[in-house]
Amino acid sequence: MKTNLELQKDVQDELLWEPRLDSAEIGVIVKDGIVTLTGFIDSHAKKLAAERAAERVAGVKAVVQQLIVKLENSGRRTDADVAKAALHALKWNSSVPDDKLKIRVEDGWIYLEGELDWQYQKDAAASCVENLIGVVGVTNLISIKPGLSTKVIKNNIKDALHRNAAIEADNIRIETTGNKVILKGNAHSWFERKEIEKAAWCAPGVTNVEDDILVSL
Repeated sequence: MKTNLELQKDVQDELLWEPRLDSAEIGVIVKDGIVTLTGFIDSHAKKLAAERAAERVAGVKAVVQQLIVKLENSGRRTDADVAKAALHALKWNSSVPDDKLKIRVEDGWIYLEGELDWQYQKDAAASCVENLIGVVGVTNLISIKPGLSTKVIKNNIKDALHRNAAIEADNIRIETTGNKVILKGNAHSWFERKEIEKAAWCAPGVTNVEDDILVSL
């Protein structure tokens, strides 16, 4: 098992490796496998890139995001401009039925609302607005319509986990309550844990995923 200092260095090296980031702007605190990112950066996209870089590092159990987006003058936009750009981005994304969504913008923070059929549509909606200039954060409040029976959902997820080469499916237990999925068991890395959760969300009819998987080093 890595020490706090060893894991801190690995995360710092991964941040340095990420071309979109200036690692000198980001503080890294590590305790018992939990990584806390601190500091000020100039875009929401960089904030997400830093979080994903930390999650890729072996030994990371969780990431606490305390980075604050502080826009430079050239990156500032009015809420009306941000809303207009977001609506335009959603309209031109073939994965997102934009007519089913509503957008609210407050001080550069985008709130997405509405109801969709699939989790990938919900994810796509957030992805196409999070990189826009002037955005400081995105809250995805889109809900997913309930669909298939509990048994079918559970079996579909099991099959998907066994097909994925990056996942040791035998270490994972799946419980379902209505259209809610509860994941339990052990993963070898934070990346594997996220892949398992992603697979669960891909099952049609899933409206909620509770991820109780532990990362075992």
